[in-house]
Amino acid sequence: MASVKPIEDCEGVPHANVFPTEEPKTIRLSLDEGESVGAHNHPERQVILYLISGEIDLQLDGESHIVQSGDVVQFDGTCEVAPAAKIDSTALIVLAKKSE
Repeated sequence: MASVKPIEDCEGVPHANVFPTEEPKTIRLSLDEGESVGAHNHPERQVILYLISGEIDLQLDGESHIVQSGDVVQFDGTCEVAPAAKIDSTALIVLAKKSE
């Protein structure tokens, strides 16, 4: 069965869980210009970030990656990640469980 939900209907700032009871975990991240999320990781997950709009400086294990609207980034959840918005930005993040 398919689940369809407009991204703008997702509640929660800066994080909104798009499909709270379903895997893979899917998050809408909204950051205002200059706003950031502190360094953290997602052990046991593979991460895909699609930047819907804006521009972010995505720190992965201390290495800077400038991500622009339309870019897709894939990384291992053991990486320490810290996104910072250079301008107002919205991303869709998929946290998939690693296969055994």
